[in-house]
Amino acid sequence: MAFARQGVITPEMRHVASVESLEPEMIRQEVASGRMVIPANVNHTGLKPVGIGLAARCKINANIGNSQISSGLDEEVEKLRLAVRHGADTVMDLSTGKGISRIRQAIIEHSEVPIGTVPIYEVVERQPDVRRLTAQMILDVIEEQAEQGVDYMTVHCGVVRKILPMIESRITKIVSRGGALMAQWMLHHGEENPLYTHFDQLLDICVRHDVTLSLGDGMRPGCLHDASDAAQFAELAVLGELTTKAWERNVQVMIEGPGHVPMDQIEMNMAREQEICHGAPFYVLGPLVTDIAAGYDHIASAIGGAIAAWKGASMLCYVTPKEHLGLPHAEDVRNGIIAYKIAAHAADIARKRPQARDRDDAMSRARYAFDWNQQFELALDPDRAREYHDETLPESAHRTAEFCSMCGPRFCAYKLSREVAEKSRELASTLVPGHCPEQAAAAPAP
Repeated sequence: MAFARQGVITPEMRHVASVESLEPEMIRQEVASGRMVIPANVNHTGLKPVGIGLAARCKINANIGNSQISSGLDEEVEKLRLAVRHGADTVMDLSTGKGISRIRQAIIEHSEVPIGTVPIYEVVERQPDVRRLTAQMILDVIEEQAEQGVDYMTVHCGVVRKILPMIESRITKIVSRGGALMAQWMLHHGEENPLYTHFDQLLDICVRHDVTLSLGDGMRPGCLHDASDAAQFAELAVLGELTTKAWERNVQVMIEGPGHVPMDQIEMNMAREQEICHGAPFYVLGPLVTDIAAGYDHIASAIGGAIAAWKGASMLCYVTPKEHLGLPHAEDVRNGIIAYKIAAHAADIARKRPQARDRDDAMSRARYAFDWNQQFELALDPDRAREYHDETLPESAHRTAEFCSMCGPRFCAYKLSREVAEKSRELASTLVPGHCPEQAAAAPAP
């Protein structure tokens, strides 16, 4: 941000411009204004910079990480590889179990995409008694993670004491782990949120390592009943205040957004964030548009994500089928990512991003030509597309058949329409321009 405001176009900005098919000067202006962030810790080697903002394609984030009861280093690195392979633009390590630092180091070393974390998880893993936490303990962990190369961090600075009584009318109260931990600390000590009171020291760390702040939504609604309430928007106002403070220090900022929102409230939520947080990129979890899709929450949330991205969100945090139920495995990660790639891509088309629909048009041409290999290459999940196509056709017909197993050769609309088109061209060639023999024959004699 400092370079952008000085008029300097960095290599990271040029890379983003190339990937997004935008002019480097436009990227510089967006970063300078705060409307776009390029999370790129100076300690993260091998990183391919990613631009997150309304001028760019909508990005998706995949969450991975171990828990107290499941997964280890090898499993998390494999989840990282799977996430990147299927199209995650960033990955967050949300580990809460043992060996967090070691797992995170391995993830950063193996990742070419930006890595995010929620530092309070490691703080609590080290000191499980939240009452004994101090501001310095939190800052020390943040500094350590920054030194490792974490590109962006979720910090729950906006959960302040005056907001806590506002949760009384909620069904699910506080569903953010980080938000709940900070609330518990404040109520025990009778003091203000240490991340809020020590925000300047947090910014010092970000400046030293070029860490992007993802200002967490500790008061995000955890069900439709709680959406768009006083607590949610009171926290958003605090995040708008902190955004301005961060920008004064040239620290990049994203704003995290709600988790459960009825469809008719999504557009309003996007507009309100843009206004209150001065156009900073909005990074939303879902949002889920219904609370009863257990086992299918990747679908319920991708519906909301598509609307949110269309109406102003810059990055979507994926949700897997295991949301609300358990720690996701590799196949859950895959399903969550593909659902969100669909949502983000649909929004890019609706927002008319440069070249956003080119792949769709290419797919349509490949389908009409029965070019199965090209169709698989263009699909968001080529392996799944190939698997579904091949499983019900004889191997000899996998790449040559001019039909699929849905309609077969006799009822394939593409095959039939190609014959219709050929006959129509023959008919057109016999007609005099502006004259139709059939109409002339049917017309009454003068």
